[in-house]
Amino acid sequence: MMKHIRTTILVICGLLTLHGTVDAAESAVPEPFQGFDDTSKLTINYDDLSGLLRTVVVDVGDSTRAIAKPAHAKTGTRMKPKVKRFTATEGNRFFYETFTDNEAGRQFLRGIQKSLEALPAEEPLENFSRDEQLAYWLNLYNVTVLNEIVAVYPKRNLKRLLRGRNSILERKLLTVAGVSLSLNDIQFTILKQNYADNPLIMYGLYQGVVGGPNIRTSAYSGANVYHALEDNAYKFVNSNRGTFSNEESVFLVSSLYERNRAYFPKFDSELSDHLLKYLEGEERTKLQAASTLEPNIDDWTVTDMGGTRQEIGRSLAHNNAALLDSYKSNRASVNGGIRVASVIVKPQPKDPEEDTIDLEELERFPVDGANVEEMATEDTEPTE
Repeated sequence: MMKHIRTTILVICGLLTLHGTVDAAESAVPEPFQGFDDTSKLTINYDDLSGLLRTVVVDVGDSTRAIAKPAHAKTGTRMKPKVKRFTATEGNRFFYETFTDNEAGRQFLRGIQKSLEALPAEEPLENFSRDEQLAYWLNLYNVTVLNEIVAVYPKRNLKRLLRGRNSILERKLLTVAGVSLSLNDIQFTILKQNYADNPLIMYGLYQGVVGGPNIRTSAYSGANVYHALEDNAYKFVNSNRGTFSNEESVFLVSSLYERNRAYFPKFDSELSDHLLKYLEGEERTKLQAASTLEPNIDDWTVTDMGGTRQEIGRSLAHNNAALLDSYKSNRASVNGGIRVASVIVKPQPKDPEEDTIDLEELERFPVDGANVEEMATEDTEPTE
């Protein structure tokens, strides 16, 4: 009897798995996001976003693969310090702290997301080149993640925010060209299918955690997108948060690769080939000698200035007025361009006989974000 029950369960599970696979295979890229014009001279200039990132992102540079010293709890407390010693000093940092009690800063960040969502309704994405569209999706994805984390900060452990059916990656947070999208729709439907299952793209999708790809100090652009992705890949792979080996037969890799297993159907062999494109030094030799890849490196700590990188946080002035001045400094008009909220769409240098682009301003999302719809009041959790 028990054998029959087990068999029935296995059959049902097999059918469910098959059904899920079929559904995934039939998930087509929505029609507004299918076309490209690789002869197009239209570019998107993300001045406000780059100005923001230059102000609030600290680039920590290449990993030294150093292991942090053990953290000691303060005298008189029973709290045990939680420090990921192998990854604690790694990953670029975002100054989330400056958005606390800073509604003007939050509103500015939300305005950038809203203007990016609205852009394809004014100028269809099919009129842009493939590289311009890739930069657009990466920037929209990353700004959305930033807004979601700002809403729950100072929450420090983001695992529950990023995992499960109700994660910020699964929710339909965006409406682009009339299509409701989740962040996973962007990654695993639009980007995965439009860019030939290229795993390099996952390094451009910021997750807000130390164990994920870097947030960069400027926005992606069509001109630099692949160079920037290669740089992010190199820095991640050659860091303890990406790869680590402490025994001969097993090579440890980030759980990011497990979550992106769709890019590596033959996981061990294809992921090994991918890593060897970037991996250097002693770890490269260890990977070549290993027989198994184990994706169990993770660090769900938010990439803020606090925690193990308090020295960086103290070195930056917590001055909201100065931060807003930096925002405003990036709002100058662009010769030959049309501003769509905080995004500027303009043609590349043109021949005299070419027509200039004619886009209508989006008055409902003004540059200063004055009419951006307020987010619902969120509950924050104490530092974990």
